[in-house]
Amino acid sequence: MVKAETPMPDDWSLPAPPAAATLRPYDLRCEHLRTPLGIGTRTPRLAWRLASDRRGDAPTGHRIRVHGPGGVLAWDSGWIDGQDVSADYGGGPLASFARYTWQVEVRDGESARSWFDTGVLHADDWRAAWIAHDPETEPPFEPPTDGREPRTDRTAHLPAPRCFRRVADLRPATAVRIACTARGLYELRVNGHRVGDGELTPGWTDYRQRIPYQVYDVTDLAGDGPLCVGAVLADGWWSGSLGWDGRQQAQRYGRHPQLFAQIVAEHADGSRTVIGTDERWRESSGPLRYADLLMGEWYDARLEHDGWDLPGFDDSFWAPARVADTDHAVLVPSVAEPVRVTQDLVPAETRVTPDGRTIVDLGQNIAGRVRLTLRGAARGSRVTLRHGEALTDDGDLYTANLRSAEATDHYVAAGRAEETFEPRFTVHGFRYVEVSGHADVEVAGRAMHSDTPVAGEFSCSDAMVRQLMSNLRWSQRDNFVSVPTDCPQRDERLGWTADAQVFLPTACYNADVAAFFTGWLADLRCAQTAEGAVPDVVPHVMTERHGTPAWGDAATIVPWHLYEVYGDERVLRDSLPSMRRWVDYVERHNPALIWRNRVGSHYGDWLQAGVTTSRDVLATAYFALSADLTAKAAAVLGDPSAGRYASLRARIGEAFAREFVSRDGRITGDTQTGYLLALAHSLVPGELVPAAVGHLVADLERRGRRLTTGFAGVALLGPVLSAHGRADLAYALLHDDRYPSWGYSIKRGATTIWERWDGWTEEAGFGPVAMNSFNHYALGSVGEWLYSGVAGLGQESSSTGFRRPVVRPLPGGSLRWASAAYDTPLGRLSSRWEVDGGTLRLSVRVPPGAVATVHVPTTDPSSVRESGAPVVDAVGDAVMDAAPPPVERVGVAGSALVCRVGSGVYEFTAAWER
Repeated sequence: MVKAETPMPDDWSLPAPPAAATLRPYDLRCEHLRTPLGIGTRTPRLAWRLASDRRGDAPTGHRIRVHGPGGVLAWDSGWIDGQDVSADYGGGPLASFARYTWQVEVRDGESARSWFDTGVLHADDWRAAWIAHDPETEPPFEPPTDGREPRTDRTAHLPAPRCFRRVADLRPATAVRIACTARGLYELRVNGHRVGDGELTPGWTDYRQRIPYQVYDVTDLAGDGPLCVGAVLADGWWSGSLGWDGRQQAQRYGRHPQLFAQIVAEHADGSRTVIGTDERWRESSGPLRYADLLMGEWYDARLEHDGWDLPGFDDSFWAPARVADTDHAVLVPSVAEPVRVTQDLVPAETRVTPDGRTIVDLGQNIAGRVRLTLRGAARGSRVTLRHGEALTDDGDLYTANLRSAEATDHYVAAGRAEETFEPRFTVHGFRYVEVSGHADVEVAGRAMHSDTPVAGEFSCSDAMVRQLMSNLRWSQRDNFVSVPTDCPQRDERLGWTADAQVFLPTACYNADVAAFFTGWLADLRCAQTAEGAVPDVVPHVMTERHGTPAWGDAATIVPWHLYEVYGDERVLRDSLPSMRRWVDYVERHNPALIWRNRVGSHYGDWLQAGVTTSRDVLATAYFALSADLTAKAAAVLGDPSAGRYASLRARIGEAFAREFVSRDGRITGDTQTGYLLALAHSLVPGELVPAAVGHLVADLERRGRRLTTGFAGVALLGPVLSAHGRADLAYALLHDDRYPSWGYSIKRGATTIWERWDGWTEEAGFGPVAMNSFNHYALGSVGEWLYSGVAGLGQESSSTGFRRPVVRPLPGGSLRWASAAYDTPLGRLSSRWEVDGGTLRLSVRVPPGAVATVHVPTTDPSSVRESGAPVVDAVGDAVMDAAPPPVERVGVAGSALVCRVGSGVYEFTAAWER
């Protein structure tokens, strides 16, 4: 098993907001993205955050000016009163393939500028066709056998990736853009240079209905002479291996990859030259002999076409591309940040085995690839790289848990003194790399994931808890690869809906995932059946799996949580019909309101430890939650169905209590998850809540303060126990290093979250090879409580976009201090508490425009001071709404003095005895 090592440094750092003596807008975004290329909406949303070092600062108005091509004013919003930090574009029609600069000015503050580029805003602006290789002209690649490793059915006869090119003589251009996408994966090149830094582009969507395209500004690469545009095209998700059926799941969408590209050159006289993919493009095979996301890559450097992406290359021996399709209807603008290489890792240890293999330990489990440098390799020699998450007891690579995924790359040397190989169209989940075939090698790790901007950070005095946060952040990065996957290493890597919804609150604290989940929700809606059932995985590639409790409920949970966090009603407008259809589907087949029919795969509390939570309890609790969220979404939008779903939620609650709650407050099944779901979602009658809490506590105590929760319950442990006065138990679970616990895996060297509590144990060794990922974020859902419970960063239940933040830290356990910071839509919200002797110090930062409720932990409310001064009594909400005063005393709640503050930084001290 993975040995314990010094943890790798975590580069997940949150940039500090700018210093500002007055209100200053920063981090300007369009459609949740910074300086995006290819915006596809006619009314893009423009947003910004605010910083100020003055207490009580709040915006009272803003003005936006947008200028289009040639500096022409496209929109002047005029002064808009209020505290908004976003606005929808309200000017004249936007042009396709054009750059717009925009400026936001804050009243009594500063201004800031940014820009965005549009994509195709009118369907008739497309001038390109889908082009492909004619498979009849060249047989598929058959990997040779040389005695070292047999050819397998999974890698035999894989189609070779293709190279495409076109040379165009352009008149001098003031700007050149390329819109590009693929049915498959592509890498774009212009005049000998790679274009963009995205990986695995265009990503994975439901290709049958949505294929995102990307727009690139290549003006600096175009020059004044001929323009050569090249692209390498590989299988990817389109026609490569998918899921645990390996090659049987290949060609799920199509048999061969296809390329779609359009060049748009603007000239000084205002005219445009448009060149699209067609039969005039040329194509050939190249050094990349096969490339598969699960199986790996085979690269033969002897077959490289030197200069193939330059204008002067002789492509007369290349074949004309075949026009495969002219359908533009499936094209949609890319709405999220691409997958990128975000970090390089230097090996923690390298050793050579007696038989000459090199085994490299990166010290961190990642999703990505390696950069291999080899020196002195003879021409034609083959170097093989195998990847794994762990080592066996005898120090060899452990790969049994990969199932049919080979995760193996091959490089055939050209015979140069030094050569470098880095795969381009595969991704592996691994910590260890085995290199064979050549001894003089150097390996560097390359971590890849969807480049969602860092939004939060958490730290504390306990090294194990810090490692836990690092582990769950790495698992988030490693599994947010175009879609929110379950694992990055084995033959699965699917967008399981329950995993995504249970982890979403943690994910939102860690990163800005608004754009990432906006795209994924679009695929969820595409995959929903006509009857309303939601599949277990999105994008949907498993037709038999629909309507599972907690999985299908992602249709309601994800859009509502995104609305709560980011305050953007558009996600509700887009999702409300889907939310209603999902709830209606469950109700239609369960008129008694206990969800027993049409339960799909019904996994229950997946991978719970040693218990079985009642599936009926779990399903009905989620039914109630989905009805509740649908009612809330409808109410926000003023939809008349709000009342119907609110009534449905009330009736489900009554049915749940009758069916599952005994007179002494016991929940059917008597498991931790059963109590957590019932308490978290207000399904226990008020008078029985103390008894139900007592049963939950008794179960924990009876088990020696150990958890049993699986995917559905684990995120609720901290919040529910804290809400009912038992934060001490939540801390006991947090600090535990016995099986099952987060600490158990950390004590054994884990650098990511394990899929199952028993991924490895002293008694049994490795867990079941049929399902045993060491990089799977679902059980890391405790991260939400670290931010909102331990550090105390949250918002009022009626607040959205953190307009009314709540800072309610929970000193406890063995922690001496804890801190967290989070970039809300308004700006930076942070807290840091420290216990020193009998004194607690609490530092709080509130963004401009927010009014925060701060709970200062104390054993003596009269001892609380802020910047050395006593906290005064409240003077009424009217004052707060008009102009937030420095600090107001609201009252005492439990062991805390409750205060209200406006924006600014506050330093509290208070008496505190453990």
